[in-house]
Amino acid sequence: MDMQQRVQRKLGGKKATLPVYIMEGLDNMAFVANAVSLVTYFFSYMNFSLTESATTLTNFSGTAFLLALVGGFISDTYMSRFKTCVLFACMELLGYGLLTTQAYFHQLRPIPCKDLAPNQISQCKSTTVGQAAILYSGLYLVALGTGGIKAALPALGADQFDAKNPKEATQLSSFFNWFLFSLTIGSIIGVTLINWIGANHGWGWSFGICTIAIFCAILFICMGKSLYRNNIPKGSPLTRIIQVFVAAFRNRKVQIPENTEELHEIHEKERDDNYEILKRTEQFRFLDHAAITIKPTPSGPWNLCTVTQVEETKILIRMLPIIFSTMFMNTCLAQLQTFTIQQSTTMNNKIKGFKVPGSTLPVIPLLIIFILIPIYDRIFVPFARRITGIPTGIRHLQRIGIGLVLSVISMAVAGFVETRRKSLAIEHNMVDSTEPLPISIFWLGYQYGIFGAADMFTLIGILEFFYAESSAGMKSLSTAISWCSAAFGYFTSTVVVVVVNKVSGGWLASNNLNRDKLNYFYYLLAVISILNFVFYLFCASCYIYKTVEDKQGDSKDNVELAKV
Repeated sequence: MDMQQRVQRKLGGKKATLPVYIMEGLDNMAFVANAVSLVTYFFSYMNFSLTESATTLTNFSGTAFLLALVGGFISDTYMSRFKTCVLFACMELLGYGLLTTQAYFHQLRPIPCKDLAPNQISQCKSTTVGQAAILYSGLYLVALGTGGIKAALPALGADQFDAKNPKEATQLSSFFNWFLFSLTIGSIIGVTLINWIGANHGWGWSFGICTIAIFCAILFICMGKSLYRNNIPKGSPLTRIIQVFVAAFRNRKVQIPENTEELHEIHEKERDDNYEILKRTEQFRFLDHAAITIKPTPSGPWNLCTVTQVEETKILIRMLPIIFSTMFMNTCLAQLQTFTIQQSTTMNNKIKGFKVPGSTLPVIPLLIIFILIPIYDRIFVPFARRITGIPTGIRHLQRIGIGLVLSVISMAVAGFVETRRKSLAIEHNMVDSTEPLPISIFWLGYQYGIFGAADMFTLIGILEFFYAESSAGMKSLSTAISWCSAAFGYFTSTVVVVVVNKVSGGWLASNNLNRDKLNYFYYLLAVISILNFVFYLFCASCYIYKTVEDKQGDSKDNVELAKV
């Protein structure tokens, strides 16, 4: 064993993941705090209309998840995951700095319409071009920064464990569970404390604390620099994928050799220790044309690809249906977050004289996740591991499937609770009343709590699945793709409401929930979720897990059909 290998063995492990957990907690604290409250800032302080406020927030949240692709691409292509985290955290720090400055200095904002006297209301003005430029620059620097962190940070933490080592493979599974735990703690603080500070002490304080949090996150991630196992960028994964399609098209008329060992691959002497050999699979055979050696056709990456490069492309194709089949769950989450808050305004929110604001309801699923993760990681996984022999207890696709089933149950429960709420409004002749109905706000906790459990299974299941199954050269990009499920879910949530309203003749068209048919809408989401789960089962049953060969040519894992 050479000196470099000895040093590498001493790096990584659990001690190297602590800064990762802290950074994720601080970053998500800031992001979630704003994701649930910025509508108020846009409407009350920037003089946006209510529709414009909601659309701006939805676009911001969805864009943040989509921009994870940028961070993933840069991390796999140009720089290590550690440097990527620092770079994008600095962008996020600048974004929060701009938002803090604008919130603190009233000259950079329009005079809030709510602060004008009734005889001055005509003087209410919208934001100027300069004010809008500061706002959107700050917002989308934050979106770009947090998106890049979401792509590189989970992969940086997972890189600290060697999946080939049985002990570290077990620790790798636990890492993703505790990564979600740190994310959840940050979310709880953001939803409660940061929102309370913003509501009671002003947005300057709220944004200022977020700025300090990101600065501290940068300090913590840099403090662990000497502990990390850093990835070596292997060039653009997108370019490699395009090369496979181009080479396969050029060689489309050439017959694939019967002996697939003749397909082009890097020989053992030509590859370094970090080169991963992927075993050929039978799926998508047309791509195998890219690895056919043709003489005297000139070689080159656009004419001839390795089997590993072809398999890297096949893996991405196999994983895409999985991400599409989990997208609708996030659409349901977006609906739950919107309509549940509206429902809470019609219900009794008093508990022994204390009023519970409806805006605090999102903390319920977070608390459920907070409680369930230690139970899942310390009790369920070891028990399941003894039965299945799998380091993760159950397979990633099985974990995602459990989450999808729980999301169906959550939507069905939401429909039942809304049916109960409406029946009480009719029973007590309070359909048009603004008084709270005689039903506790905590009835809404059931649907939120079940969805919290669903999120625990699905979110980390997707992250771990995409990290484990992707090739060594596109770990960050694959992690970024897993976040796209949330992005598309948020973007399509508005479309779902519009389409349902149009087709149903106005289930959600009234401004009165007691007259709307929100319960029918929830039941419809439950039915669609069932159909989505059936589609997921089909995609998962067709999925073939990747197989990595060691330097002696032995297979690390058997290629097998996924069992969900």
